[in-house]
Amino acid sequence: MNDNTTEQTPASVLATVHRLPVGPEQGEGIEGEIVTEEEYARLTSQKTRALTRYAGYRRDVTVVAAAARNAATHEKTKVALHHSLTVIQGLDSWRGRLWDASTMGVYRRQIKAAEALGDNAMVAEWVERKERVQESRHRRLMDLPRLLVGLVKAGVIGLAALVVIVLLIGLLVQLSGAGEFTRVVGGVMDALRFIFTAIAWAWTPLALVAPYVISMGVVLGAWREGRQRGKVPGWLATSTQDSDVTIDETTIAQALGALRIPQITNYLKEGLPMQYLTPARRDGRGTHAIVRLPAGVTAEKVARRRADLATGLHRLSKEVWPTTGSEAGILDLWVADKGALSEGAGAYPLLEDGAVDVFKGVPFGRTLRGEPMLAPLLERNTICGGMPGQGKSSAARIVMAGAALDPTAELRIWVPDANFDFEVFAPRCSRYVMGAEDEKIAQILADLRELHAEVQRRGEQLVKYEIPSVTREYASKNVGLHPIFALLEEAHVAIQHPKYGKEISQLLVDIVRLGRKRAIHVIVSTQAPTKDSMPRDVTRNCSNGIAFAVGDHVANDALLGQGAYSAGHRATELIPGTDKGTAVVKGFSGERSEIVQVYFLDVSRENDQVTPIIERGLAAIAKRGRVPWSTRDNNESEAPPAPRNLLEDLDEVLGDDPAPAAKVAPLLISLATEYSGLTGKQLCADLAAVGVKVPSSKNVYLVDPVTIRKALADQATADLDDEN
Repeated sequence: MNDNTTEQTPASVLATVHRLPVGPEQGEGIEGEIVTEEEYARLTSQKTRALTRYAGYRRDVTVVAAAARNAATHEKTKVALHHSLTVIQGLDSWRGRLWDASTMGVYRRQIKAAEALGDNAMVAEWVERKERVQESRHRRLMDLPRLLVGLVKAGVIGLAALVVIVLLIGLLVQLSGAGEFTRVVGGVMDALRFIFTAIAWAWTPLALVAPYVISMGVVLGAWREGRQRGKVPGWLATSTQDSDVTIDETTIAQALGALRIPQITNYLKEGLPMQYLTPARRDGRGTHAIVRLPAGVTAEKVARRRADLATGLHRLSKEVWPTTGSEAGILDLWVADKGALSEGAGAYPLLEDGAVDVFKGVPFGRTLRGEPMLAPLLERNTICGGMPGQGKSSAARIVMAGAALDPTAELRIWVPDANFDFEVFAPRCSRYVMGAEDEKIAQILADLRELHAEVQRRGEQLVKYEIPSVTREYASKNVGLHPIFALLEEAHVAIQHPKYGKEISQLLVDIVRLGRKRAIHVIVSTQAPTKDSMPRDVTRNCSNGIAFAVGDHVANDALLGQGAYSAGHRATELIPGTDKGTAVVKGFSGERSEIVQVYFLDVSRENDQVTPIIERGLAAIAKRGRVPWSTRDNNESEAPPAPRNLLEDLDEVLGDDPAPAAKVAPLLISLATEYSGLTGKQLCADLAAVGVKVPSSKNVYLVDPVTIRKALADQATADLDDEN
């Protein structure tokens, strides 16, 4: 038994070794097992393999650590080589610029480039510039000896004047009895000796330090020059290196060459420089340049390659804006600083105080250049669209908030959806509808009919006052020509309504066509600006376009105008989510389009920023003493007139026989002021909008009372069915 125990002892120890590496506590036993010799051999072999594997792990850790050290060392080496090469490139750039300055290489290259383009006028201009510079340089060289002689003369005269002044001062002191002449002269001499002694004392350390300071200055200057002018090879790029580049003539030419447009490639291969009508220079939050492209290349062709151009400039596509300049072959290029979009538009400028004159525009946002952008409103209409959640409702809210701060402006807002984005505007509105139910859409239709009648009435007012359009003067008077801002949010919902959509669509077309000169500004906001959801005559008559991120060129051109996409004005390149609140706009400035970061006003209950603005607007109305849509000189608003029913009014004015539309229109005008300015042709169009076609006979359009009363009966029956 003891022998067996002796033989099994190593196995017991081995069994103990194979337990978890947590030692036993005091007083606890150690569990183990007795194994056979074969099992012991097998376990011993496993232990040997495990120890070998663990040793391998240690070697792997050592290798990994060494590799990490080598990588770090390699990274440091790349950084050192990168900066050294940058300094060398800076020195080479100085050498080239010095050579160009001495040989007038810039002018010679520009003359050669103009000759290659066949532009004789440009050749003559550069030759004349070169001759002027040569003449100026020759004149300076000829004047140099005289300049040196003049400097010597000035020094001698100055020294003589100093001696005379000292002598005069000493003489005056002597004569006045305030001191002695010799002491004055002696004091001056002591001061001079002190100055020369100080210079002599400081000369040695200055002479020792100066070479190092000058060398360091040269190296730093060369490094800065190399960073601006040079290009570091890709194999020297480090993991921490910023990929940004300085946007200048060199980088722009390199980016254009990388497009591989044959004419540009061949032009640059010949060593010809790009012609910059406006050299690259700082412009707001970016760089602006105007380039004359080689013959056969249009700016539009480059604009279509905007994404490729952006990669050559180390920018996002949305940060590069190539457009056509004064000629087809002139590229007007603006490049934003890297990350300029992330800065945002900032706080709304009228958040705390301030008023608005809608004839001058309302605050809207900031351009990429960082310049404030106003949205022009009078004699315009606006269409706003984009993917859901990108900011179209917020943009409409910004426009209406600005209009609310003009006490002469009337606001009308229709939201055919369960959307509370504009609920806070209700106290400032003369008309406000929110909801997608049929009765809500019917109310929107009635309000649009009323607005259509207002357009006609204002036409008569313009004739009466003999003015082509409403001015600030007449808008401020109590004559019914105040500005009206009508917003149809989620317009596609109302336009595509199965029962009322067709008439709503036709009314919108008429209002945007005729209302702009009559101080009526319509804003249509939609997610889907397609031919089915938005009448083309509405999009064509909206001179203001606001496009947030859209999905395709169809929506892009519906918002920014036909051909905008092909010309490089693309909201499709805005990234949903990333560019939320950023839009491409047209009609806001002299540019074909601008990229704008739109101000944001919160309407959440926790941070309602609009209600204080509405309260200020109402206070301004109270101070003025008249609500915009009132013709009475008091502080109370008139109740809005109930919308009129055209069929009911025709039933009232018509007899039993058909009558020409041209004669029926005056009867309606005499019945209600809402029909002011109504013509026979317009009456036929209005009847067609409600499903009544007026037949013609020999160019006479007869309104049949039997047809009108039948349509009226059908309308009443339909309304009754809806109620049931």
